[in-house]
Amino acid sequence: MKALFLKYKSVVKFILTFLTVYVVFTMAYKLYLDFSDGSKYYPDYITNLVANQSEMLIDVFGYDAVTKPHANETSMKLIVNHKFVARVVEGCNSVSVIILFMSFVIAFADKFKPTFLYVLSGSVLIYSVNLLRIAILSIGLYNYPWRKDILHTVIFPMIIYGMVFLLWMFWVNRFSKKRKKNA
Repeated sequence: MKALFLKYKSVVKFILTFLTVYVVFTMAYKLYLDFSDGSKYYPDYITNLVANQSEMLIDVFGYDAVTKPHANETSMKLIVNHKFVARVVEGCNSVSVIILFMSFVIAFADKFKPTFLYVLSGSVLIYSVNLLRIAILSIGLYNYPWRKDILHTVIFPMIIYGMVFLLWMFWVNRFSKKRKKNA
């Protein structure tokens, strides 16, 4: 057993680091959500910000968008040209995806500065693509409501998770010092 552990020490270290970072960040985010009172920014600051920035982006595309708190759910209603098309819920704000991205990069990291810069730039990219995703999805739902299932459950998750996967592969192949040490 010891020989097996020594042989796969780097894999075990990666998995334990990934899980530790993921659990710590997820718990911190859960605490943030638990202590968000929602009185000033409903349902929480980040989700509210994402909804309002998506509204502005939809306006840039030439549509009239409005966001407002949902009366019956913990979400923001997204209205395009006076038609309710989507709800922006906590899961839409990209924080969970960013936590997943950061956990992998940190678990596969060596030096602090390149890791920090890559996590920061990758997180900004994920956040920005998520805003674009919400805007395009909302416009798509406005124009093609009968395509709701494929747009929301297949195409747009594929875009965001596909981008995270490509960022991971780029990190491992270009920036990770561990890869170069083992080569």
